[in-house]
Amino acid sequence: MDLKQLEYFVRVAELGSFTRAAVALDVAQPALSRQVRLLEVELRQTLLVRNGRGATPTEAGKLLLAHGRGILHQVERAREELGRVRGALAGRVAIGLPPSLARVLAVPLTRAFRQQLPEASLSISEGLSANMQEWLLTGRIDIAVLYNAQPAPEIDLQPLREEELWLVQSRPPGLPEDPPPTPMPLRELAEVPLIIPSRPNAFRMQVEAALAGIGCRPIVALEIDGVSAILDLVADGAGAALLSRNAVASSIKPSAYRLRAITPALRTRLSLATSSQRPATLTQQSTIELIGQTLERIASR
Repeated sequence: MDLKQLEYFVRVAELGSFTRAAVALDVAQPALSRQVRLLEVELRQTLLVRNGRGATPTEAGKLLLAHGRGILHQVERAREELGRVRGALAGRVAIGLPPSLARVLAVPLTRAFRQQLPEASLSISEGLSANMQEWLLTGRIDIAVLYNAQPAPEIDLQPLREEELWLVQSRPPGLPEDPPPTPMPLRELAEVPLIIPSRPNAFRMQVEAALAGIGCRPIVALEIDGVSAILDLVADGAGAALLSRNAVASSIKPSAYRLRAITPALRTRLSLATSSQRPATLTQQSTIELIGQTLERIASR
């Protein structure tokens, strides 16, 4: 059995599409289809049902998918063990980060990764927590940092820390620094026009749930999914936002904003997620430790 054919099959089965798998593997779709077909001929089994909506594994395909994941994982572990003989871990690690966290974590994490894992490669993608959970299941990413993640059989969660959400408002140009304002009661927050991400963003869902608990709804001035765009619009006076302190501190001009606490505090739970269907490799385990260490350094600033 050819390992490349097995890898191609696993990726098609996970992504449910030859087209998406070809893009993820960076191979031509006809070549991908041909290799999967050769694997089916060798095994004398139909592994995938092709239809207009994509490709789904047959019963034989599901069985091979379970074995294939384990085989490919063992191959990666063997490569890593050989790398350790040379004195360094190798392999590729793909990480998913929420946009608000990527602004403050990507650079220090990449720097630490290059220093401690010089023979490994790192890929970082930004996305909403709901999307990243799907990416974990399809193998697009190996590790994700998620806000308010819900337990699921397919995902292993490791709690990292909590972050408080602050009301972010524009500061008029030339206005000197003033003492922090008193916290805003949650009920008053329902009267503030907000620039907020669209559903199912974790922050959005948390704010709506908190306000619903006191019989209120948020006033949504604009729905924007990018942190940079949200901050630009806040600075322009289009409304206020709810973000972590780190998201504002890492902006181009933090002094352009005023932060106000909410009472009772809105706290988001930050978790590290991996797929329960794929045991983490040694390189991935080292990366997980680096993520935790880097977040601790950021929080202690």
